Amino acid sequence: MVTNKIETLKALIEKNPNNPLNRYGLANEYFKLGKFEEATEEISIYLSLKDDEGAAYRLLGEALLKLERNQEAKEAYKKGIEAAYKHGHPGMAEEFEETLELMD
Repeated sequence: MVTNKIETLKALIEKNPNNPLNRYGLANEYFKLGKFEEATEEISIYLSLKDDEGAAYRLLGEALLKLERNQEAKEAYKKGIEAAYKHGHPGMAEEFEETLELMD
């Protein structure tokens, strides 16, 4: 079933490559399958298309940690903190700050 979701999202992206929600959905499906490199690629494209409120940075940070790209993960969480505060999500920002503390 996940494969069908991935194929559907890929087809939608082929028709409209600048649709951020389809990019986010595809990144999320890749993440669920443990395809972290693909997930980081798609979430990076998503972030280039949309001013995210913070959640996408969580997905990016987690995927980068799975790839053992810790410095890049830290940067993702820092950007997530900025986005979360900017959009009025202090709880999310605090979660990311705690994650960063655990990484040190």
